[in-house]
Amino acid sequence: MGNFELIQINEQTKEFHLSNHQMSYIFKVERKTKQLEQLYFGKQIKHRESFEYLVEREERPSNNLYENDSTSSLEHIKQEYPGFGTTDFRYPAHQIKSTGGDRITHFEYVTYEVKHGKPILENLPATYTESETEAETLIIVLKDAYSEIELRLSYTVFKNYSAIARSAQFINKGDESADLENAMSLSVDFPDADYELIHLNGAWARENHLERKPLQTGLQSVSSARGASSHAHNPFMALVRPTTTEIQGEAYGFSLIYSGNFLAQVEVDPYHITRAMMGINPFQFSWKLEKGEVFQTPEAIMVYSNSGLNGMSQVFHDLYRTRLARGLWRDKERPVLINNWEATYFDFNEEKILEIAKTGAELGMELFVLDDGWFGKRDDDTSSLGDWFEDKAKLPNGIKGLSKKVHDLGLKFGLWFEPEMVSKGTTLYEAHPDWIIQIPGKNASHGRNQYVLDFSRAEVVDNLFNQMDAIIKDGQIDYIKWDMNRYISEAFSVSLPADRQGEVYHRYILGVYSLYEQLIEKYPTILFESCAGGGARFDPGMLYYAPQAWASDDTDAVERLKIQYGTSMVYPLSSIGSHVSAIPNHQVGRVTSLAMRSEVAYFGTFGYELDITQLSLEEKEDIRHYTAVFKTHRKLIQQGTFYRLKSPFEENNTAWMVVSKDQTEAIIGYYQVLAIPNQPYERLKLQGLDPEKIYEVKPMQQKRYGDDLMSIGLIFADDKTKESTADWKFKRFGDFTSNVFYLKSK
Repeated sequence: MGNFELIQINEQTKEFHLSNHQMSYIFKVERKTKQLEQLYFGKQIKHRESFEYLVEREERPSNNLYENDSTSSLEHIKQEYPGFGTTDFRYPAHQIKSTGGDRITHFEYVTYEVKHGKPILENLPATYTESETEAETLIIVLKDAYSEIELRLSYTVFKNYSAIARSAQFINKGDESADLENAMSLSVDFPDADYELIHLNGAWARENHLERKPLQTGLQSVSSARGASSHAHNPFMALVRPTTTEIQGEAYGFSLIYSGNFLAQVEVDPYHITRAMMGINPFQFSWKLEKGEVFQTPEAIMVYSNSGLNGMSQVFHDLYRTRLARGLWRDKERPVLINNWEATYFDFNEEKILEIAKTGAELGMELFVLDDGWFGKRDDDTSSLGDWFEDKAKLPNGIKGLSKKVHDLGLKFGLWFEPEMVSKGTTLYEAHPDWIIQIPGKNASHGRNQYVLDFSRAEVVDNLFNQMDAIIKDGQIDYIKWDMNRYISEAFSVSLPADRQGEVYHRYILGVYSLYEQLIEKYPTILFESCAGGGARFDPGMLYYAPQAWASDDTDAVERLKIQYGTSMVYPLSSIGSHVSAIPNHQVGRVTSLAMRSEVAYFGTFGYELDITQLSLEEKEDIRHYTAVFKTHRKLIQQGTFYRLKSPFEENNTAWMVVSKDQTEAIIGYYQVLAIPNQPYERLKLQGLDPEKIYEVKPMQQKRYGDDLMSIGLIFADDKTKESTADWKFKRFGDFTSNVFYLKSK
């Protein structure tokens, strides 16, 4: 078999043990049915010759596959990739409709192969390795007993991450076509139901709010059928023990590397077996497999942690930051930007834009981003999408001329696009009215006065590439903000026959990925930031192409505490777009200090989105200061290890911190929403420090051991029995206060 250390196989009993120093994942080929049986997923255990002692099989009232055999019910076998319709009545991981109309399959084990490293997924985003020693991949080959369809299940176990990447591939090797109606990326059967489900929900302007509830018998799920991963639910869920906290206990995290319709589902059966599965949402999905055709599911990541939710998140952060994000900007510090959107909206000209850019350069900003309104005749949101040429009335020198002037100020130049959409009345729409997603003869709904282009069609994608390319190649573009401001409705493509309309949603997102790939291939130095009316497509699929994403259109510092806290469950700080905006805040009307707005936005990519030309001299000096502070700690924040300390979903206070990988420095953010009279004493226990190191704590002017700071914590109360020589005082008087602390060890 070759020299493999992460995947061990018992050839006689066909047992497969995927293991590293953090976790083990074990399954086997069930002898009678030849299907795959799940045995164990959890903390790393020692390998042994056989794990058959983990098999549980009792005679129970049920249907059985074989005559005179009362233990052949799939309903009572913990399965690896289950089907439906024979003896298992739980929801399946796959479903195929045959030409005869039935949906019965029985995928039997054929063989396996093991590879060093990790194969790529063609046309899909996925994690990767940079050397073959980083991971090992097991591929299990099964064949349907009733057709010539082959199923290949892929498992990649990483050497340095407590994570397994999973996907499935269906290959039609027969002469008859079949309709694939369900194809999950992963399924796991757990032996008990003593878990709580964590997921991220929300809506526009309040994305990724954390929700945690005990499992109940039956189905519980989160999903999207909107054509995007959506504001409503993120393609993530976690199963945790009731006693699990941020810093201790077991946590199983599941994350789908996909940007379209998804399903994350948990089913608890009457025997308290918990089935977790994740993949493309089978609702409104079908895929015709003709002779010789292949369908590849998106990749899903499973993470195990026995050090709480922080431990789970840190695996996702490190894996996604270094082995999902790609390209030049993966490891580079992100530039501090100034975006003109909330400063001007659609009402600007070149003079106003250059005034903002010049002021930004003077205050230490590094990138100017021109947002919506620069193209066609775009004076509001009712026109011009699809006509990607400059509005010379606003920009007489075009993008090329404006970009040169911005670069001459010492800034990089960025530009906003929304390539997936079109407005009626545009040149593009008038030439190709059939290019929008619509059902002929039926109403086509609009969202934000715009319509969705049919990205399932290669000619549509090619047209948008050519239009964007014409602007980019002459414009010295350093950054692109790719927006998407409405969901898909009336999902139908006039280019597909009736029996392939179930493919529209998936083909659409493949088209989006294709356009990204073409642009990245031609312009590898551009920093892409994804956006979808805020966080409607903040998902791992997008991170493969754009290493950062706009977390929410809500820039209020208080609301951002929840949004950024929830987002950090899965996504690294280097991916979380965070800006300082004007007050009163444009989304909620709240007035918060520049200090709090800045010190919340620090814990992300950091930038500004307000009219900085209208600020007082004192405010400009403050912005210069906060920008300089962020730059000092930028590498630590964006590449360090993040810990959540206090939850805004549970308390009036929020706290988090980042520790450098070598544990020599750390930065802590502590925030109070509402003032409390006669407050109790407060201490904040820190995490992740070296217990033997002495840290200088600023601005407290203290020197403390790491074990002291983790066991006792930062002490926020004064000692009035002594005369303090420090000029620092803990800020907690008044609503909406923030404090940032910096630790440094020599």
